[in-house]
Amino acid sequence: EWAPGFGGAAVHTIVPDPTSEKVTVAMSTGGVYVSDDGASGWTPRNRGIHVKFMPDEYPEFGQCVHKVAVDAGDPQRMYAQNHHGVYRSDDGGLQWTSIADGLPSDFGFFVLSSPYQPGTAWVMPLEADERRIPVGGRMRVHRTRDAGATWTEHGPGLPDDTYTVVLRDAACVDADRPTGVYLGTRDGCVYASADEGETYSLVADHLPDVLSVRAALV
Repeated sequence: EWAPGFGGAAVHTIVPDPTSEKVTVAMSTGGVYVSDDGASGWTPRNRGIHVKFMPDEYPEFGQCVHKVAVDAGDPQRMYAQNHHGVYRSDDGGLQWTSIADGLPSDFGFFVLSSPYQPGTAWVMPLEADERRIPVGGRMRVHRTRDAGATWTEHGPGLPDDTYTVVLRDAACVDADRPTGVYLGTRDGCVYASADEGETYSLVADHLPDVLSVRAALV
């Protein structure tokens, strides 16, 4: 998607606040921006996000944010998977704090949050921006239950020897209880978990490059 006024930058995250005119967007060439007036004006919200490849390593804007998700318990609490870094904000993006401790790498593409369990989110660490494969070649999803204070690794059913990745829009959750987690890979596979990301099953393969996955209860 494209956002007028952002210099042609691709917007991959759009999060409207259901109780106000506030809208949060994120893009991979600019960072996180917030409008409090229904998208008439925008303010960067990137304080605390580290950009090690720029001269100013904590700039007002210019971050490469890969995905943002909102916590189920508080719309002011958000999670961000950055180009390098996994972050949480408790004040609607005014300040971001690293929650990457406990992860094998802070590089990745997606972050998912539970639709109903506060503090629950999922990421998939990759080795590095110059080596975009699962850490050690083992595709693993890491889940937090305490808003990033700790992480647990889950992988039964996912490949142990692979060079494929899951891109930012090729992962999603459903609204079931327990939550289903779905992953689409660049080598044409789709994996599904019916137990909140603890175990997975291959539900489709031999597809083209999977760039987007969505799930709905019917």
